[in-house]
Amino acid sequence: MKVAFVYILVFFSTSASLFSQSKFNQFLKPSDTLNTSRRNTVVISEASLATATLLGLNQLWYADYPRSNFKTLNDSGEWLQMDKMGHVFSSYQLGRLGANTLNWAGVSKKDQLLYGSTLGLGFLTAVEFMDGFSEEWGFSWSDMAANAAGTALHVGQELLWQEQRIILKYSFHRTQFAKQRPNKLGNGLAEEFLKDYNGQTYWLSANINSFLKTESIPNWLNLAFGYGADGMLTGDDYDPLFLNQNRTRQYYLSLDIDLTRIKTNSHLLKTLFDVFNVIKLPFPTLELNGDGRIKWHHIYF
Repeated sequence: MKVAFVYILVFFSTSASLFSQSKFNQFLKPSDTLNTSRRNTVVISEASLATATLLGLNQLWYADYPRSNFKTLNDSGEWLQMDKMGHVFSSYQLGRLGANTLNWAGVSKKDQLLYGSTLGLGFLTAVEFMDGFSEEWGFSWSDMAANAAGTALHVGQELLWQEQRIILKYSFHRTQFAKQRPNKLGNGLAEEFLKDYNGQTYWLSANINSFLKTESIPNWLNLAFGYGADGMLTGDDYDPLFLNQNRTRQYYLSLDIDLTRIKTNSHLLKTLFDVFNVIKLPFPTLELNGDGRIKWHHIYF
């Protein structure tokens, strides 16, 4: 939940900073060659925002808990791994943001991968070390593995295909569980969006035409595979205070739209499409849960 908060803050703040500099379409057009002024703007903006975010986390998140000597913990079994999916998602999307902003500045492809795609991994590693010095949490190697997986998903596709054929996306719906534990799962929509793992779904959205190479399918149409979980009031399967949890994994098959593949000459629209491409769009969806039951959703989000 914390890492999702960090990702949303960094992603939208950085995007907003680009919009605020100019309203002209030409400004948003990626540079064909290295634009030193743009590159410096990107580097300074991202470094400043990352520093401010870490300082803010230190005051708003960690200040309420005692400090400790550096320690590690094994939380790989908690929340049916939904928190780990949040780490993969955040690392992937922050890396995508880092690479795209450097591309806008005309930075070489190699440097986009080295310094842009690793933005999420570097930033989330710093957050993980802050966890390590907190009495409430601890440095989690499974979190670090998830962070590395998100970065690898982005870098690997660029090296293999020179494009993102498979995009990691997010969707959310409200559930009954937050009302039962609002202090843990969120009190109100804004908190539930970040804290209620029961309402979160993470998607691998694969572009169909990138693999089939056919003109009969729209270039923007994707096939999406989702993962979620339900029935969780706590992270622990055997929490003595919540012995009657009906914890269930959920797997989804749906369609989706890759907004970045919609053709337009407007760089403003291209930028907006890129920003909002983190969200899985509502579509009819087939669900298979951990009990082997199949359920059809006319519209799922």
